[in-house]
Amino acid sequence: MLVTLIITLIIALVIIAVIVSAIQQHKERLATLKRAEYSKLRAVLEDSEELLVNSANVPLSPAISQMLLKRIAFTLRAMVELEPGARDLKQRLQETESQLNNSNTDSSSNSAESVTLPDNDQQLIGMIKGIKRLRTVLRGEHARGNIDTQMVIQEDRRLEVLQLRINVESQIKRGNQARTNNMLGSARQYFEKALTALTNTPHQDDYTSTRKSEVMQALEDIATQLKEGNVRDREKKEEKENKDLDELFAPKRKW
Repeated sequence: MLVTLIITLIIALVIIAVIVSAIQQHKERLATLKRAEYSKLRAVLEDSEELLVNSANVPLSPAISQMLLKRIAFTLRAMVELEPGARDLKQRLQETESQLNNSNTDSSSNSAESVTLPDNDQQLIGMIKGIKRLRTVLRGEHARGNIDTQMVIQEDRRLEVLQLRINVESQIKRGNQARTNNMLGSARQYFEKALTALTNTPHQDDYTSTRKSEVMQALEDIATQLKEGNVRDREKKEEKENKDLDELFAPKRKW
């Protein structure tokens, strides 16, 4: 009887140990999933806030600004659910919701015409990357049903036109600098890139037609300069060859 009781207790302890181990593993698995989800949400939050702060470099329309604020608020709510005791997250959520309530989607947006290109190439690259990231976020929020299709079409077109203008203006700027430094070959390449961008864009308007005419005129001027330069080089070469021939056949002096 005693042996049976001992065996029963041992079996019970083994079963309890297995159950406790399974529960512990389950808790650890949940904690791992929670940390992974929290890290994912934090990355989304940082990305959204960075895009919003970057509005000084990349003009944001009121609709885009509100979309980013909603994305931040949604992310903060999810983070608060995972970490209910995080007071800083709750404070940031309140501030974001307050901004959303005070935002006005009817205010005028910054236009592409007002964009000022930075002199630093790294800043220029940052602007282009910022626009591409905004377009990716815009399509992502539309896929989640957070914004309507009409807004996506309108805002994506605005960002695409903005990206085109930055590209064209930077190429023209580099082309003019190269012409000033008498680097006509490089200047021609920059203007050709600008012309290709202007020709291939589906958004044809007054800006594209005006810039296209200016770029084509610049390319004609460069072609003329290169042609004139080739003529001068050929004349100099012929003059040198004639001089060499004259020296070769000139009467030799007797000493």
